[in-house]
Amino acid sequence: MSSPVSHRTAVGIDLGGTKIAAGLVRDDGTVLARAGVPTPAREGAAAILDAVARLVALLLPDGADAPGTSASPDLLVGVGIGSAGVIDSGRGRVVAATDALTGWAGADLAGGVASRLLAAGGPAAGLPVHTDNDVHAHALGEHWLGACAGTRTALVVAAGTGVGATLLLDGTPQHGARHVAGHLGHLPAAEAAGLRCTCSRTGHLEAVASGPALHALYLRLGGDPTVETARVVCQITDVDPVAHQAVVLAATALGRTVGGVANMLDPEVVVISGGLAGAGSLWWDALSAAVASELMPALDGLPVVTATLGGDAAVLGAARLAFVAHETREAPALPLAVLTTP
Repeated sequence: MSSPVSHRTAVGIDLGGTKIAAGLVRDDGTVLARAGVPTPAREGAAAILDAVARLVALLLPDGADAPGTSASPDLLVGVGIGSAGVIDSGRGRVVAATDALTGWAGADLAGGVASRLLAAGGPAAGLPVHTDNDVHAHALGEHWLGACAGTRTALVVAAGTGVGATLLLDGTPQHGARHVAGHLGHLPAAEAAGLRCTCSRTGHLEAVASGPALHALYLRLGGDPTVETARVVCQITDVDPVAHQAVVLAATALGRTVGGVANMLDPEVVVISGGLAGAGSLWWDALSAAVASELMPALDGLPVVTATLGGDAAVLGAARLAFVAHETREAPALPLAVLTTP
């Protein structure tokens, strides 16, 4: 005889170009367990899918009972994956991807992970796998439990290794007709004129406002070649005038673009996330001033706030994909052995 379900539980995966992070998440947002591995980015799609499936197995205990027979109060409802690349969330496939993940374009992300879980057996066998872009997953996490919780419209901007964004309407990411919506980094920016973007075009925002681009800008302006990362550039702005110049220019480029997009979309709030959100007061001051300089009068006072969930945002958002799918589609759920928070 089964007991009443206390919580639904899902595995959330944040699949990036350098690492894959995973969490076992309850429907109240509690992260029960975590795991992570470096992304086998140069080994092809099969190796990446293998790594994801192994992470799911690491998070789930052995011995979960068959559906309807467990005395566990937790119900495992699915796996959610937020992945780098252009993701067709309906089909669970990678439509396009940069060279950061070799062979990732065209991968059957949902089907490949689901088949591996089924072949491995255990508590995740047969579970539905849900997918979305990693920035959209990040935004879902912030809307569920973070900086834009409770809003009807929010623009979530991720500035780090790349530059992306998500428009949330009633908590739902907008994907566009071809799954490309949100690629803020590929809007033209005057500050990036002549600079080559990761998409192979020139003059796009990402070529001046991402973390790697900020570091490259610092070096082009004559910065110290022993400074190796954007993080360090942001830390030395008080003592290095070139670093100061680079940070202001990059943040201004991002802020002007965000302000222009806000004029078009009129969100309740803009949330800034990603690695550069922790770049310090100089970066934030330049960003905020640039946003304000572009806003139409009706948008004066638009809140521009920092994300609050940090590295957990995409994992939580990916798990949320599974919870929402279970609620709306009545997806199958498997009883999960009783877990304790580590």
